[in-house]
Amino acid sequence: MKPQNHLIEPQGNIKIQNHLTEPQGNTKIQTAIDAVMKAMRLCEQVQSEMVSTDAIQKTDRSPVTVADFGSQALICKAIGEAFPNNPIVAEESAQALKENASLLERVPGYVNQFCEDTVSAETVCEWIDRGSGKVGPNFWTLDPIDGTKGFLRRDQYAIALAHIVDGVVQLGVLGCPNLPYQLDAVESEALSFKPERGCLFVAIRGAGTHLYTKTGEFLEQIHVSETTHRFAESFESTHGDSDAHIKIANTLGIKEPPVQMDSQAKYGIVSRGEAALYIRLPNPAYPDYRECIWDHAAGAIVVEEAGGTVTDANGISLNFLTGKRMHENRGIVATNGKLHQHVLKALANL
Repeated sequence: MKPQNHLIEPQGNIKIQNHLTEPQGNTKIQTAIDAVMKAMRLCEQVQSEMVSTDAIQKTDRSPVTVADFGSQALICKAIGEAFPNNPIVAEESAQALKENASLLERVPGYVNQFCEDTVSAETVCEWIDRGSGKVGPNFWTLDPIDGTKGFLRRDQYAIALAHIVDGVVQLGVLGCPNLPYQLDAVESEALSFKPERGCLFVAIRGAGTHLYTKTGEFLEQIHVSETTHRFAESFESTHGDSDAHIKIANTLGIKEPPVQMDSQAKYGIVSRGEAALYIRLPNPAYPDYRECIWDHAAGAIVVEEAGGTVTDANGISLNFLTGKRMHENRGIVATNGKLHQHVLKALANL
């Protein structure tokens, strides 16, 4: 798949067509894309230079890195300056950064490479904490690195930004720096072939999902597939109920092994037809677990605008207005649409 250059401005930015009717529509799209692309570059640079002290463990035992903080700072700065009246609900807080001197020293060094003026650690922390907004009628939600464990393994991760109005995701920008242009091309690496990688998914409500390279070159408008026979699930076994996932796949006649992958990149491969289903049921050890909005908002619109369907495990639409977690939803089912009711029926019979 070769990039096409017709949508690229001289500076390398994506030239957005007038898909939205609201006057600020294109500005929102371009601002979101530019911010995510900067964050992608920052994450790649951190990943190439990481030292052991660049990652710490949060109170919930999940990891957070220099890149998580830097990514959130850049995106919250951009969104906050362009749309100061829109709250941002993001995963990270600057508190953990302030409590770790080595991280606090390193994060501004990366952030400043993408800013016109040199800023202090205090300013970077202020930008990060712009992500402490509240869910409301018009807000953004951000996961600065979805799949931090994948990032640490130099595997799949994503930068996920979504704009939500009246509970409906209107825009999703999903940056996947390590995702190949074509998933199956990975299988050729043993033949000394290095597949092209680094994908940016842009989904606009009512205007479809478009795929770009990580540098903003247009690849194609993407669609789900009704002929693909494999499913995707989380790489981390604790993130779901793998036994139940396999049972459902068998009921549907899906015999291929699952694609196990970190982050919302799983939504990406469903949206471009490389998997027919992404399923995430709560781990039996944590039956009352409810998903965070930033882990699914961008991915959900990416699949929906590519022709797919996304609900919870009970067939209920995802509710992004109940706070940071989707308290009224249990699990996630994202499909090519054709399989959706079959999956829900299989779930009901488990």
